[in-house]
Amino acid sequence: MNASRSSVCALVSGGLDSCVMLAGLAERHTAVHPLYIRHGLRWENAELRHLLRFLAAARLARVRPLAVLRLPVRDLYGVHWSLGGRNIPGTKSEDAAVHLPGRNLLLLAKAAVFCSQNRIGVIAIGSLRHNPFTDATPVFFRHIAAAASEALGTRLRVVAPLRGLTKGQVYRRGQRLGLPLGLTFSCLAPRRGKPCGHCNKCAERQRAFALQPRPVLV
Repeated sequence: MNASRSSVCALVSGGLDSCVMLAGLAERHTAVHPLYIRHGLRWENAELRHLLRFLAAARLARVRPLAVLRLPVRDLYGVHWSLGGRNIPGTKSEDAAVHLPGRNLLLLAKAAVFCSQNRIGVIAIGSLRHNPFTDATPVFFRHIAAAASEALGTRLRVVAPLRGLTKGQVYRRGQRLGLPLGLTFSCLAPRRGKPCGHCNKCAERQRAFALQPRPVLV
């Protein structure tokens, strides 16, 4: 089977990037397997609810039912803002402030085993152009794919189809695809399942959505 039409595992959250990535993958692959991995982070319950709503509304062809796996990090992170601690990165914080140690390393390791068990040869991750972290580079993705392939005795690739795009460009792509982007969710400290409006991720999302053209008054 041609690689561009093969099965792919898509690491997804409820956020704009992974939801738009998922729709793009569904146009190019025979089967797309969305995978959500729970680490026990403070926003996951709200994020997962929004993701399920998005999937139900988008009704993307070739997208299989969502798989949810667990990989707790409390024993690694200890007292950390992502687990309910203080000092949530605010609207004026730099991207580096939201760093989660080993985030992509953990996600991709778990996803690789999932793929080997389900005969899926490609893992897609929604890393963007300006991602500053060392576990979000093309070199890292190549290396972890090679290590996972050797460890599992199968051939795996890791791809980042949005790697050349900014958040604004991803938003515009989602608009062109006609996706229900209002159902996506990115917040570090949700309140009763709704965005706090004061964290780094809320600010990033607001900037992207501000690019939406205003209606012309006649």
